[in-house]
Amino acid sequence: MDRSTNLDIEELKMTREQYILATQQNNLPRTENAQLYPVGIYGWRKRCLYFFVLLLLVTMIVNLAMTIWILKVMNFTVDGMGNLRVTKKGIRLEGISEFLLPLYVKEIHSRKDSPLVLQSDRNVTVNARNHMGQLTGQLTIGADAVEAQCKRFEVRASEDGRVLFSADEDEITIGAEKLKVTGTEGAVFGHSVETPHIRAEPSQDLRLESPTRSLIMEAPRGVQVSAAAGDFKATCRKELHLQSTEGEIFLNAETIRLGNLPTGSFSSSSPSSSSSRQTVYELCVCPNGKLYLSPAGVGSTCQSSSNICLWS
Repeated sequence: MDRSTNLDIEELKMTREQYILATQQNNLPRTENAQLYPVGIYGWRKRCLYFFVLLLLVTMIVNLAMTIWILKVMNFTVDGMGNLRVTKKGIRLEGISEFLLPLYVKEIHSRKDSPLVLQSDRNVTVNARNHMGQLTGQLTIGADAVEAQCKRFEVRASEDGRVLFSADEDEITIGAEKLKVTGTEGAVFGHSVETPHIRAEPSQDLRLESPTRSLIMEAPRGVQVSAAAGDFKATCRKELHLQSTEGEIFLNAETIRLGNLPTGSFSSSSPSSSSSRQTVYELCVCPNGKLYLSPAGVGSTCQSSSNICLWS
């Protein structure tokens, strides 16, 4: 009982103190001319702020519209831009692409169902450089010529990788099974030609010709010319020389004919002269090796018609 009474007394004291404080604040003197300061932005500052906010909003709208227009024109997608597609293996270009500056790539591939075309108004140049940036190889495709500049140029077969053509500073090697020259003028060689076999195509003639100079065929172990199913002809304007320095000249045939040999005649005082038609002749040789025919008689008639040797 006593405890609850004490609590009531304390609450009454607190209520009384609050009342006194409230009545004292109400009785404080108030000044009639109190100055009031407005809070915020007013006047020209407010108008400038609104103008800048409006300008910023217009700029944002224009930027957003330009961004949407660029995305639409350039055909930006999740995979890439226009004909440019970004894949896991690299970059893929579809259609015609133009490069205004040098292009540095590791590999260039076309699609499986279409070729790769490199086109330029002037020329197409492909350069290869080493790790120090020095030029080691160059391929230039121009309007007049195709030029390759490298230490060694090779053309290989697609099946087994066999070298078909190779060229360097020392030699040019052709590894194809057959070298075919289809030009009307044939093949022109400025210097010597070394080959184990020269053969024409079936049913075609083989012709070796030097229009203004001589044609020389040399071999240390012999030169063999064979015509298995035809004739062998050697024609010249002046002399035809058959020379063997150490061996002999061997003519082996069923019939050996020497045409257009000069024919000697007997003097009028010769007892062997006859007005009948001569059909048998004797083959005679001059001291210089010239051959001529002399009408055959009972004995040798070479001495009687040896006047041909005087004019040879």
